[in-house]
Amino acid sequence: MPNFTLPRTARFTRTHKISAAVVATASCAAALAFTAAPSNAATPAAHASALVKPVSANGLPLTAKDRADDGKKDRAIASSVADRLKVTAVEKQGHTAKQAASRSVERKAIAAPKTAHKAAPKAVKQYPNNLDGWIHESLDIMKAKGIPGSYEGLHRNIMRESSGNPNAVNDWDINAINGIPSKGLLQVIQPTFDRYHVSGTANKLTDPVANITAAANYAAHRYGSIDNVNSAY
Repeated sequence: MPNFTLPRTARFTRTHKISAAVVATASCAAALAFTAAPSNAATPAAHASALVKPVSANGLPLTAKDRADDGKKDRAIASSVADRLKVTAVEKQGHTAKQAASRSVERKAIAAPKTAHKAAPKAVKQYPNNLDGWIHESLDIMKAKGIPGSYEGLHRNIMRESSGNPNAVNDWDINAINGIPSKGLLQVIQPTFDRYHVSGTANKLTDPVANITAAANYAAHRYGSIDNVNSAY
């Protein structure tokens, strides 16, 4: 074979191509090596996050005082929540207790037998056992029965007829002669008492109240009122 020598320009071009191929091969190998190697990209990011310091609302790093204040706020919030839970629990317990008491009262009301309402008995008016008391008791009965008369009219006629003695008896007048003597405070004979006796009083001629009331009833029928009687009647 003849000794053929490439021109200088051709040698340079060939050398350049070989070098480029070598560089390309090396680049591919590096790329393959980078792809095959485990990725550590997340590690720097994690370290970066750990190194970032928390900041306050104004953008400045938190100081020890800020962290202490935040701790106090957290404890205060937790304490407030706990207190509210306690209050709510107590309120629920109170409400439950009230409901139970209300149900208990309702059960007792249902279970309790109904009793008829009895009106309280009216107090009985008391009168003194003397002339004043007898007249006042007679006046109350007369008022209830619609019989006219006043204290003055009764008292005046009583004093004239018997001087206030409920057991006085007239044994000398015509009535006594006829066997029906006048008796009592207002000197009433038995037939007159029987006819004009007022219910609610004793059925006895010499009973003070019965005698006064029967005499007043008789005088009302004959004279209009005992107040109109000023002498024997």
